[in-house]
Amino acid sequence: MKVQFVYPRFERHAQSHPELTEAVPCDEYLGGPSLGMASLAAVTPPQVEVAFHDDRLKPFSLALEADLYALSFFTPAATRAMQIGDMLRAAGKKVVAGGIFPSMMPHVAKEHFDSIVVGEGEAVWPRLLADAARGELKPRYDADPDYDLANLPPPKIDMYVDAEDPALHPDDYPLQTSRGCPLSCDACVLPGVMRNKLRLIPEQTMLTALADLARRGKRAALTEDTSFFFFSGARRHFRSFLEGLKRDPRPRGEKVSYIGISMPMILSLDPKLLREISEAGVNRFYLVCGFDPITRKAFGTGDPDSMRKAVASIERCHEFDIEPYTSLLVGNDTDDEGVFDRMLEFGRKAGVDKTEFAIFTPYPGTPAWHQMQEQGRIIDTTWSHYNDANVVFRPKQMTPDRLLQGYLDLWREFYKDKMHLQSLDHRDRTIQF
Repeated sequence: MKVQFVYPRFERHAQSHPELTEAVPCDEYLGGPSLGMASLAAVTPPQVEVAFHDDRLKPFSLALEADLYALSFFTPAATRAMQIGDMLRAAGKKVVAGGIFPSMMPHVAKEHFDSIVVGEGEAVWPRLLADAARGELKPRYDADPDYDLANLPPPKIDMYVDAEDPALHPDDYPLQTSRGCPLSCDACVLPGVMRNKLRLIPEQTMLTALADLARRGKRAALTEDTSFFFFSGARRHFRSFLEGLKRDPRPRGEKVSYIGISMPMILSLDPKLLREISEAGVNRFYLVCGFDPITRKAFGTGDPDSMRKAVASIERCHEFDIEPYTSLLVGNDTDDEGVFDRMLEFGRKAGVDKTEFAIFTPYPGTPAWHQMQEQGRIIDTTWSHYNDANVVFRPKQMTPDRLLQGYLDLWREFYKDKMHLQSLDHRDRTIQF
């Protein structure tokens, strides 16, 4: 039996708005696929052959023969994924889908695939493959809530790296430290897909995954800030990982591309932990703004104390020799039309060299999605537009057109006096847009 994994393409900011490539003097960050398919490949029985195709590199075609096709995707890729699903079914092929979108919107996804996996798939994947081999594929498989992460093998990252080509060869891939989250942030899908309990990835699994990346010349990207939580032993677990990271002989900045974090977290962390992070070889934070009280007040309402805290968080990163790469979100309900000028003012005050801008997006299944559905504020359900670069809802304090124009103006205004960034090497001038 052969399984063909397919990663569907999606639009990035510069693809939705090509004019940004003229305004931004940086290279576009093109990350590797999410870990979903590599994680399933790791629990696939050895007698099953696996193959991988990245639809971003070359459009998927029926010439790729297999007994079963498997797609994993998030919301921006759902439009393309469902096209591929329809294509395969029309040709009489069997196709299954999982990932964020099928888990959050199963009633939509099920119309385009023979089967869907809702939630984490490792526990049900071997059973699904056995059913498919017998010709008894079920229409839906739900994650096992009792699956013990102690049984979790490292993702089969070689499957992705072997598929790279000159058009797409990321220097980093995700590395998970935990799954799930007990918080209910309005735009986050994490609790819905991976449960509302924080569960820690075994330390040895993480270190093996890190070694696998190092063996292929890749850095690790730690996207979630759940490692900094006090509950469930997350911070102790993270500190143990940092000790393992110190033993990695690669130079500083060559082991981890970034760690995701927020401004309140930076200001609340013990200086000792920040020093440990820096000494372990981490030299960049991916500083996500727009979801926490500091940035919502600083940029959304112009609260001066919050603005001071925002600037102080940038200064604290520099204090520990960690670059703060910021991601600034516009379109919150608290944002009036002054939000754009306040973000530019923050960039000047804090001396931010590089940043990215994003539009608030009520992703399907999140608290914001349900609230805006009830309020009749969702104005676009073309899933390819759910990429943080389009306005898919009706904002509270401005028109959709004004929000979109303000977002585009932010890119232009912020980078208009930063053309010198073109002279930096590829890694230093790369941003996500």
